Amino acid sequence: MNHRTALGALHIGALFFGLTGVFGKLAASASPSIIVFGRAAFAVLALGLFIALARQRWQPLHGHVRRLLLGGVLLAGHWVSFFIAVKVGGVAIATLGFASFPAFTVILEGALFRERIRRNEALLVLLVSIGLVLVTPEFDLASQATGGLLWALLSGLLFSLLSLTNRAGSGRLPAVQAALWQNLVVGLCLLPFAAPGIEAVTPLDWLWIALLGVFCTGVAHSLFVAALAVIKARTAAVVFGMEPVYGIAVAWAVFAETPTLSMLAGGALIIFAIVLSSRMAGNEPARQHAAEGA
Repeated sequence: MNHRTALGALHIGALFFGLTGVFGKLAASASPSIIVFGRAAFAVLALGLFIALARQRWQPLHGHVRRLLLGGVLLAGHWVSFFIAVKVGGVAIATLGFASFPAFTVILEGALFRERIRRNEALLVLLVSIGLVLVTPEFDLASQATGGLLWALLSGLLFSLLSLTNRAGSGRLPAVQAALWQNLVVGLCLLPFAAPGIEAVTPLDWLWIALLGVFCTGVAHSLFVAALAVIKARTAAVVFGMEPVYGIAVAWAVFAETPTLSMLAGGALIIFAIVLSSRMAGNEPARQHAAEGA
């Protein structure tokens, strides 16, 4: 895979991730617990196929079990809260609310790892906060928009905790294998809640859930991991800043969820904050290296 192909793979992966809320809303007869259970089950199959085709050697789980269990539980909570946000507030609000997770990561990383928050990170938190204010048309706990945003913020918080959990064990287990085991934990966690309603799910909704698990999880994650072998992580972060754009655009076309000017302004501010922070973070090591060499 060359640089151009890897960049294309990243954009396809970002598109698939952006379609998560769309497929979740299309599965109208399925509850969030059933959607998450089905997504995890199909993702396990897709990730297992990728590992087989890539001829990856299976790494032993000794020393990883606790982290994978915790990561699976956090991933389950993140997905369930996200799909509740989609059902309550719509795809656009759910996607933009979840996009707040980098701000949560900055705050939690500073608290848990005792790392000083830099100016660019503080700017990220500020811009994301302003963006979220603009995204929500009214702050009324009884309104669907506000309720959807709160569920989306919970989803972003749980994803941030998942990212920090994975950071603590990074490099010890291949990313695709870790994702497979975590998805397996998700499926086992949601099975008791999903089982009573599985028979009521229509075949068409199972199709949407299968697409969600295979493309928005298995294929997207595999493309992301494969592209990182060629492209720098900060470039990947900038590309994945397009994820909300893809999701909102498709929801606009499919569900006629027309975003307001305030929502567009808030979304643009959140995406700008993520991209700006990624680029500034990428330049930070270079400046430090130059200073050390002087």
